[in-house]
Amino acid sequence: AGMAQHRIARVFAGETRPWLQGARLTVWELQQDGIDATLIADSAASHLMKTGAVQWVIVGADRICANGDTANKIGTYQLAIAARHHGVKFMVVAPSSTVDMDTVDGSQIEIEQRDPGELYGVGGTRTVAEGIAAWNPVFDVTPGELIDAIVTERGVILNPTVENMRAAFGG
Repeated sequence: AGMAQHRIARVFAGETRPWLQGARLTVWELQQDGIDATLIADSAASHLMKTGAVQWVIVGADRICANGDTANKIGTYQLAIAARHHGVKFMVVAPSSTVDMDTVDGSQIEIEQRDPGELYGVGGTRTVAEGIAAWNPVFDVTPGELIDAIVTERGVILNPTVENMRAAFGG
């Protein structure tokens, strides 16, 4: 964290609905590391990028495909699209164990659906009318061409392609 304190002036963290990991965990961890953290609603990210306050969007990964396509928490894909539109760089940071060179691209990843009930309320209080359906995918896939850098403990892959993923991870 000592090094990060001198390089990272400020972090804006999305709340991460519906489980609120950003609000409950991410900002707390940043605070513990002495990094200035500001919580935003997930839906405020594009507007924030438009202001010029963001240089990099940094996300994790659940699985990284051979071509750089990356599955991560739902909402990641829209951050990548907004970043590209606003000229903001987009970085995936994950352990090399998330890289799956046997999965050719993101179309091969089955997207898990969570209990729709998770969207029906906040903190155990229902806010949605009875009889309303909900669609609650856990992950989405960000195409490799929207990713500027993939960072693992093995190093940095800029503008991931099948070729430079193979160079770094074999396969």
